[in-house]
Amino acid sequence: MNITFTDAAIAELSPYLNQEDSQLKLLYDTEGCGCVMSGVPALQLIKQSGPDDKLGQGTPFSFWYEPRHEIFFEPQLKVDYSADRGSFILKSDNQIYTNHLRFIKQAV
Repeated sequence: MNITFTDAAIAELSPYLNQEDSQLKLLYDTEGCGCVMSGVPALQLIKQSGPDDKLGQGTPFSFWYEPRHEIFFEPQLKVDYSADRGSFILKSDNQIYTNHLRFIKQAV
């Protein structure tokens, strides 16, 4: 899996990722959804990857993700940021996954 971050997303994420031990993880959050097929993507700051996490390639940020959720995403993704809405956008060449990609800033 590969994510390209736009200039707007880079500017918004850089202050968080320049902190010591901060890494980025692409989540597929299913909590409260009732079904794994109804999950919601999110970005989360983490201090350490989990035992099942896999490192994905990103430009310019690498990121972690859980391989079991890879099926819900295309191999090439893009993260953008809309200053007007104050939210991140997760998309590909084929679709928009969400215009309101949640960013969980509290590193775990």
